[in-house]
Amino acid sequence: MASMEENFPRGGTQKKPAEGKTPKPKLEQDNLFDVQHEEKSQKRKRSQKDQVKQKRFKADKTAAVKDNIMNIGPLTIEALSEGMLLLGCIKEVNDYDLAISLPNGLSGFVPVTQVSDAYSKLLTKQVAQGELLEELNSLPELFSPGTLVRCIVTSIEKSDDGRRSVKLSIDPKKVNKGLSSTTLAVGMLLSGSVLSMEDHGYLIDIGVTGTHAFLPHEKAKNYIKAVKKGPDLKIGQNLNCLIVEVKNEGRVVCLSIDRSEVAASIATERQNWTLSNLLPGLVVKARVQKVAPLGMKLTFLSYFTGIVDFMHMDPEKSMSYSPDQVVKACVLSVHSTSKAVRLTLRPPFLHPGGAPRQLPAQRMGAVLEEATVKTFYKQFGAVFELDDGTLAFARLKHLSKTRKSFKPGAFKEGCKHKCRIIDYSLMDEMCIVSLKHQIIEAQFLQYQDIHVGDVVQGKVVSLKPIGMQVKVADGIRGLVPSLHLSDVILKQPEKKYNIGDEVKCRVLECNPGGKKLILTLKKSLVQSKLPVLSNYEDAKPGLITHGFVVCAREFGCIVKFYNDVKGLVPKNELGSEPISCPDKVFFDGQVLKVMVLKCEPQQERLLLSFRLSSKPGPEDKWKCTPKEKEVKYQIGEIVDVKILKKKDNGLEVSILEDEDNVVAWIPTLHLSDFIATSKLLWHCLQEGDVLPRVMYLSDKGEHIILSRKSSVISAVQEEQVVRSFSEIQPGMLLTGYVRNVMPFGVFVEFPFGVTGLAPKVSMSDKFVTDTKDHFVVGQTVIAKVMSIDEEKQRVLLNLKVSECSSGDSAADGVALLNQYFKELKEIKELLRRGKPSICELVPGKRVHLVMQDVREDGSALFSGSSVKGLTITATRYHLGDKNISPGEKRKAFVLHVDALTSEVHVSLREELLKQRPKQRLRENSQHSVVVQHITEHFAIASLPGTAQLAAVPIACHFNDTFRFDSEKLRVGQTISVTLKAVKENNHGVLLAVQGPAKKNVFVRTRNESETVLEEMLPAVKHSLSPGDVVTGTIKSVRPTHVTVAIDDKLTGSIHASRILDEVPIGSFPTSTLKTGQKVTARVIGGRDVNTYRCLPITHPHFTQSIPELSIRPSEKEGEFTALLNLKEESSLNKLGLYNVGQTVTCFVKKYNMLKNWLEVEVTPDIRGRVPHLLLSLNTKVLKHPEKSFKNGQAISATVTGTDASETNLCLSLTGIHSLEPDTISVGKVAKVIPHIGLTIVLPGGKTGKVSIFHLNDTYTEDPLGNFEAGKIVRCYILSNENDKIQLSLRQSRLNPKVKSKVEDIEITSIKDVKKGQLVRGYVKSITPSGVFFGLSTSLLGRILFQNVSRYFVQNYSLYEKYLPEGKLLTAKVLGVNRKEEHIELSLLPEDTGMPSVLPESLGLPEYGTEEEKREADDEGKREEPKLKTKRRRGNYESSQEAKPKKRKICPADENDSGIEVYYREEEEDDQEEEAAKKSKEGKPGEAPRLQVSMGFTWDEDNAMDIPVLDQKEESSESEEEEDVRSKLKKRTKKEKDLEKQKREKELCKVEAALMDPSRQPQSADDFDRLVLGSPNSSILWLQYMAFHLQATEIEKARAVAERALKTISFREEQEKLNVWVALLNLENMYGSEETLMKVFERAVQYNEPLKVFQHLCDIYASSEKYKQAEELYHTMLKRFRQEKSVWLKYASFLLKQGQAEATHRLLERALKALPTKEHVDVISRFAQLEFHSGDTEHAKALFESTLSNYPKRTDIWSIYMDIMIKHGSQKEVRDIFERVIHLSLAPKKMKFFFKRYLDYENKFGTAESVLAVKRAALEYVETKSSLADT
Repeated sequence: MASMEENFPRGGTQKKPAEGKTPKPKLEQDNLFDVQHEEKSQKRKRSQKDQVKQKRFKADKTAAVKDNIMNIGPLTIEALSEGMLLLGCIKEVNDYDLAISLPNGLSGFVPVTQVSDAYSKLLTKQVAQGELLEELNSLPELFSPGTLVRCIVTSIEKSDDGRRSVKLSIDPKKVNKGLSSTTLAVGMLLSGSVLSMEDHGYLIDIGVTGTHAFLPHEKAKNYIKAVKKGPDLKIGQNLNCLIVEVKNEGRVVCLSIDRSEVAASIATERQNWTLSNLLPGLVVKARVQKVAPLGMKLTFLSYFTGIVDFMHMDPEKSMSYSPDQVVKACVLSVHSTSKAVRLTLRPPFLHPGGAPRQLPAQRMGAVLEEATVKTFYKQFGAVFELDDGTLAFARLKHLSKTRKSFKPGAFKEGCKHKCRIIDYSLMDEMCIVSLKHQIIEAQFLQYQDIHVGDVVQGKVVSLKPIGMQVKVADGIRGLVPSLHLSDVILKQPEKKYNIGDEVKCRVLECNPGGKKLILTLKKSLVQSKLPVLSNYEDAKPGLITHGFVVCAREFGCIVKFYNDVKGLVPKNELGSEPISCPDKVFFDGQVLKVMVLKCEPQQERLLLSFRLSSKPGPEDKWKCTPKEKEVKYQIGEIVDVKILKKKDNGLEVSILEDEDNVVAWIPTLHLSDFIATSKLLWHCLQEGDVLPRVMYLSDKGEHIILSRKSSVISAVQEEQVVRSFSEIQPGMLLTGYVRNVMPFGVFVEFPFGVTGLAPKVSMSDKFVTDTKDHFVVGQTVIAKVMSIDEEKQRVLLNLKVSECSSGDSAADGVALLNQYFKELKEIKELLRRGKPSICELVPGKRVHLVMQDVREDGSALFSGSSVKGLTITATRYHLGDKNISPGEKRKAFVLHVDALTSEVHVSLREELLKQRPKQRLRENSQHSVVVQHITEHFAIASLPGTAQLAAVPIACHFNDTFRFDSEKLRVGQTISVTLKAVKENNHGVLLAVQGPAKKNVFVRTRNESETVLEEMLPAVKHSLSPGDVVTGTIKSVRPTHVTVAIDDKLTGSIHASRILDEVPIGSFPTSTLKTGQKVTARVIGGRDVNTYRCLPITHPHFTQSIPELSIRPSEKEGEFTALLNLKEESSLNKLGLYNVGQTVTCFVKKYNMLKNWLEVEVTPDIRGRVPHLLLSLNTKVLKHPEKSFKNGQAISATVTGTDASETNLCLSLTGIHSLEPDTISVGKVAKVIPHIGLTIVLPGGKTGKVSIFHLNDTYTEDPLGNFEAGKIVRCYILSNENDKIQLSLRQSRLNPKVKSKVEDIEITSIKDVKKGQLVRGYVKSITPSGVFFGLSTSLLGRILFQNVSRYFVQNYSLYEKYLPEGKLLTAKVLGVNRKEEHIELSLLPEDTGMPSVLPESLGLPEYGTEEEKREADDEGKREEPKLKTKRRRGNYESSQEAKPKKRKICPADENDSGIEVYYREEEEDDQEEEAAKKSKEGKPGEAPRLQVSMGFTWDEDNAMDIPVLDQKEESSESEEEEDVRSKLKKRTKKEKDLEKQKREKELCKVEAALMDPSRQPQSADDFDRLVLGSPNSSILWLQYMAFHLQATEIEKARAVAERALKTISFREEQEKLNVWVALLNLENMYGSEETLMKVFERAVQYNEPLKVFQHLCDIYASSEKYKQAEELYHTMLKRFRQEKSVWLKYASFLLKQGQAEATHRLLERALKALPTKEHVDVISRFAQLEFHSGDTEHAKALFESTLSNYPKRTDIWSIYMDIMIKHGSQKEVRDIFERVIHLSLAPKKMKFFFKRYLDYENKFGTAESVLAVKRAALEYVETKSSLADT
């Protein structure tokens, strides 16, 4: 506080004189007891070096304090310092901090990390683990507001705005740091924190090192009950502890927190308190030393002095204290350095553990009209008595607006003031009030004052990714989430908002408890006048309000309101029309009006609708169309209308042929594409007229809008439109109309409601001063999409004619003019009704007129009998040189008739009136014509010599609307035109376009052969000629050229090709030059100012050209080649210098998105084009060519020729393409032909075809689904004959090295089709003779109807329904006739193993009834006489397919062929049984049989080739079945009995066969029976799986495996493991990596993990998936590093891969990982592996080193011998034996080695070598026995 100097003066200064008093001299006093500011006391201490003086001060403590008691004052924030101890009261408990009220109205906060050590450790642990800990409680669970706590100041931080924040800690380690274990005494009161809970109590952290504090349960019970925070104390809970017992010299203390014991405690001298360990919160007995107005001084604990300020005196006794009076006081604070002590006498603090009084919530922020001044302290402030008798304090700065306006006289005792309670100090039990006018009037003082829906003013404080922070008032901040910064989502909010900006927001949510305020800046919400919906109870059905979308999904939209109230708009309530994808129509944050349909407040459910029902008034009937029209009319529909009413801005019409008489609106400018025609048509039409062919444009807003713009109608009809934002692509050209013209650009709307903005810079090729000069609302335009912003749903457009036109301005201009005259013709028909005379007049007609008057501008008015009611004028120019007086009759020539103004323009000029014979004119002939009249859309010009009139278009494009004055045509001007129509049209004029004579009339579409110099270089006369050397300064650097200022006026240009002699490919030559750089260059040519074309040196205008310069070192110094020959300007000659195949360096100009070519510049005067497909062989580059080529980049290209106009070189970046067969090229899909294939455009412009069978190696249901026009693809050229190119997109062709799986092999000819083969293909067509089925491009197969399905179908349309063209099916080849190239196929389920093509649910009859038999019979005879024999054996033969392979797999049961017979007997008649037997006798051993041997193989190829056995073998001859059935009817009773007996015998045979143990299972039922009998046999389950795999039924095989795993007993671990391994094998072959990993993870859980890992490694290795195997081994080495087998298995794997070096490194790792006892064994095993698969020398070295270290390991010697006998030479083996027999081993072991040596020599040696071994043995025995003797 400012008055600190006065209260606690520094040494040597004098106190300012008080009013009416003389200053007293400053007395020296004891620094220990003087209450001073920290800094001053320190200075005093430093200056006190006189030890004697100090002693004197200590001796005379009481005498030291004289008159200085006047300086007592409240504590200020400046007086706080780090380490100061304070008593505080918890004001608020937040999640991450505690707000603490400190004495004298100060406040601080305790961060969550400063509660206690134990609590901080739990926090760290939770953060590290990332999951919530049970033992960690939040701060609100540990602390309650109103609790007193001891704090220590840890830091005081100053913010940018000068405010200080006090950071505190309540950690006992910091608060009790002055205490040590020796100072602890019984009765001491101190802070403690719960450390942990034990059996009999709690361990408490009291922050004293070396001391363990214990709190018994008994002493905590009373406290726990009172605080109601749960049944136990929690870790981190802060306690006021009383020491009840001290043991072992303070190393163990026993505590109590019993409220009565704590409250009765009082600090005494016996407790050894000192100034260094005195704690706040201690209650002491004190003696009043001196009383003063600001407070008093006390002495306590015998020799301590402390002060009590006026705020802490007991209010009841404040005036009745006297010296030497004994009072009870509580320590409030102890200064860290000066040790100044402050106390309080207020009653709640005089009992430890008590709590101060709280302020009622409603009082906070209350404005009090009259508060009475009780006392005024001029340095601090005033104490007021409030209306309820409580005291309040106002700081000095809150007593007046400014210091200057403060009047002390107004605060005398008893004065009354208006004030507002702004805070409550718990530690002082006083309200803090303010008298400041702005605070009293403030709308918001605290969060409680703010209500949801309030509109508030705020100031932007900061911008963060989550949103914007706004300061609403002092201490009140709110957050505007990023979604609410604007009505649309802002990508860069910092561009819209700056820190310090004032903003107007609306409150969305307010939570005063959590100090959370959420605001919105959405204008539509802030300005909304609709009701605020802030709770579910207010949501009454029918309520309409504003809400914002927070989520749009397929089920509808979730809309949010205020206070987190949210509801659902279901899909059917999103709009009047059904919306299929709400997420594309609505965006997050969108504000919409919604209506409440239903609300359930208890469940917090709210149902809403975007369809707002409103009843229309009678006068607005046309504005509210009936709902039916929304469904009745589609956008783009053409209707006829009847005009009801003409209004200024359009026509109100009713749609004809509509019984509802739907009313619609046609804006005037939508009557035509031309503004003049629109106005004229509106003028001509009358109420009741019928207007045909009007298009339904939109029903946005309240009524239907129609349009008659022909270009918009044709765009919709030709599908040249976008129906939604998602369809828009950059580069598109779209026809639309101007919706709005703004100073910054033009908004264009397209049909279907999509809008975009054309910014000012993209509006025109000319400079735009005022946008309104260029476009008007409603005008038709063609716009090019530049870019799209999907998030904000914004489209940027370009309206420049150079970008939006086709490039042929002449053709475009004529087309526009033709359309104009066509529309004019329709209008003339209407005009005939009202003004027939005007229709008779056409340009070129001669009329007799009488002059009426001459105007001021020289023009004349005429009248005539034939032109009554019309205004006829002739301008001064058209009167010629004649002087005509009024009344004169003259002949005149009609130039133009303006029907809108009823004005006729005529001419009296002789050259027009002369009758001349009409010449025969040719199209495209050039003429010089004279402009006679200019209208809005065209100019009328006369052909000299014939006086015929031609209309010349002024504009060449809809967007070409503006001309500078210099560009406009003038009457009398001669221009060159090209005739485009040589016959006069209905309007009496020919059509012509301006020729090359004058260029500046049109917005010129520049040719690529011209350099675009961005600066309009001025035409300056100069004397330069080629070869001159000039010096200049670089003015600007462009990608392909550099502009050089030669002098003040003359500017030249340097092309990119004229900078370096050697241009590195990929570099940017112009970037080597910088603006402002001086250069010396040589003139090599000149360029025309208007056309920018290069001029010959002899050209008359050469001296007015722009000099073309070169700074190439070779051209500057030596010879140079002028740009053009002296006389030739022809581009042909220039281009002729380049040969096809020549390589040139060129410079990228731009990628033309419209034409799809790259424009390049080779030299200043030679341009080139690289077609899209010749840019690269990389499809990624071709997809986005504009990104791959940078403007100005040097590229190398090959010349392929010149273009059609012969003005550009045609270039290629990929060389010249030959399109030879068996080569790979790139192409672009030109056309997708359903069920046929693709047409692909190839480099060079040729096209090729891709058949549906060559799109992929695996046929799919929708093969063309992934292709669309414009897609870039790589293609393989199959053939190129007679310019017919056949292509393939199969991966097996494009990437033959990547051996991808080919599911559907290519069938090139009938030779590739074999009987019994399963083939896939597409249905081609259905004819009466069967289904034709495409197998390849050239090969068709036929499926007879009885082979399509076993059901009889009379109605062929069923086949068309279930077998549509292009359906993918699997068929079986029944027969192949190679001569006639006929293939018979079958779709029957028993043949293909696929479901029936006709579902059973149709309930069709099967082949077999009498009538069906006859029909089928006739059909069969008609179509295929040979069918009977073929079909009879069809199924039987087809199942004999893969005999040889089957036999190789299963040789066990070759001759067992009886089961097939029994099987057929069960189902069929005797006749068929005999036929079957005969066929078997004829072909022994051919019965199809599933024979899975026990050594079941998981080889993929074999599994596919095992033949599929038909589970239910049916008769292939329906006729025979029918015959038998017909015979049954005629049989006698006897025959029937015989038949019955026969069947019973057959059944017995079948049962016997089923009982046969040697019988192999043949169906799923058989296997089910077997596995029921032996549920734990894994081999049976594996065979069952194999059975399904042979039929390629992967899912069924998986299901069997899962069944097996559930069925096999958990004790049979090995059996279960076998099934797991089989399942892993299955997934490895037929599943994906993901499914394999899922099975593997499960297998590891249910089995011994190591075994599962090892099996999977083996599976990977056997299927050659070496990379996966390697990764798995690495995992195993980490997981099973102690397992020897893992290291050995990996070593074996590496050696098989030939990685010997890796094996050596692995051995080193293994020895480090494995225990020492395993080392010898591991080394020997590694050596053995090396012998078998690796380096034998290395293996020997390993053995040798091991044996040298462990010579007595006989097991190693044995292994070494065995291996060497196999792999080594005899010499090496004998060497080993010799070494062994000379070792000193046990006799038993030596005998073993001698015996082995002898055996070896007997087998491989000679008689001598055998003798030698025997001698050695004898020697050994003798030496041993001699040793024994000694």
